[in-house]
Amino acid sequence: MIQRIQSIYLFLTFVVSGILSLVFPLWKNVQGADFYAGQNTMFVIGFGLSTALAIISLLGYKKRQTQFVYNRLNMILNFILLGLFVYQSLNLSGEASVSEKGIGMFLPVVSIILLALANKAIKKDEDLVKSADRIR
Repeated sequence: MIQRIQSIYLFLTFVVSGILSLVFPLWKNVQGADFYAGQNTMFVIGFGLSTALAIISLLGYKKRQTQFVYNRLNMILNFILLGLFVYQSLNLSGEASVSEKGIGMFLPVVSIILLALANKAIKKDEDLVKSADRIR
């Protein structure tokens, strides 16, 4: 059902990866200009896939096991995205490319936490259904 708690977590994941990634800057460059996720194709693809997986998982509420797998894939994707951000910020020594980190770099961490909470709630629902089947 859509009113389950994991649906709320998945909707928040959609908001974080789909909307907030375009609003908050990832970092400021040496000139002081904000760098957004929309300025790099790789980041757009990463956030777009994360958003798509969150929507697919949210709409697939009848199949808890596939929803769980989609969330795991989304977590892996967010870890890769986080790794790309860390690589980009630490790639060049000194003040060569990235001057100041923005809040946008931490959006994959928020998505990972929300997806982990959603998976915990899905597992709880699955255990409840299995225990009800044993009683019958």
